[in-house]
Amino acid sequence: MAERETYEHDVVVIGAGGAGLRAAIAAAAEGVSVALICKSLLGKAHTVMAEGGIAASLANVDDRDDWKVHFADTMRGGQYVNNWRMAELHAKEAPERVRELEAWGALFDRTSDGRILQRNFGGHKYPRLAHVGDRTGLEMIRTLQDHGIHQGIDVHMECTVVRLLRDDGRMVGAFGYDRERGRFRLFRAKAVVLATGGIGRAYRITSNSWEYTGDGQALAYQAGADLMDMEFVQFHPTGMVWPPSVRGLLVNRGRARRRWRAPQQGRPPLHVR
Repeated sequence: MAERETYEHDVVVIGAGGAGLRAAIAAAAEGVSVALICKSLLGKAHTVMAEGGIAASLANVDDRDDWKVHFADTMRGGQYVNNWRMAELHAKEAPERVRELEAWGALFDRTSDGRILQRNFGGHKYPRLAHVGDRTGLEMIRTLQDHGIHQGIDVHMECTVVRLLRDDGRMVGAFGYDRERGRFRLFRAKAVVLATGGIGRAYRITSNSWEYTGDGQALAYQAGADLMDMEFVQFHPTGMVWPPSVRGLLVNRGRARRRWRAPQQGRPPLHVR
């Protein structure tokens, strides 16, 4: 049998984007041993593409904003098929999460009196997006990874997990391989957290990272979990499909003036500025 490396932790978090990093930080804060597994390098998760900002009803720009307005906007934007409880928790807790990032070192843009600046964005009744220029996702990842590393989280980079391990109906770990050397890795754990991102790479044309291949959904299904809302796939509404050199690139919704050019022979219509 090929060489196998074995690691033992209390909690194993699979996925090192914003969700995975925050889950690992929460577990480490309880004093347990935590392993964070990422498919590529730490800091290169697709969260860095979330450039616009973080929606949170801080009311720093318009004092009429609060969590109830944010909740209503979220439900309306989801055509009321949202899980209302999740939308409520999101609206209530978002301001605390932003202040938490600020306390951990995130450098948000500021108002003239020093508060976190917020700007308008689609679907929001009031200016609500706390942002760091147009690189909010990158700042979020940088802040979370720095904070997590200082908490002593054990990071396993360039590792792909292929199977969750169960014993008598309980999760007991995960099995994967080192992408660089091909060696097997066995992670023994008392709890496993899946935070592997989306399934954007299921589509031929997508702006999603190469990592977004639905690993977490497959791992959960193979382990016996029930999957729900699989039809709800998040995507950016405006992207390029032609010419091939720019296929998959995003078109900025806020700054682009859109018009349609008549299609050329044998080619789809172009979406141009």
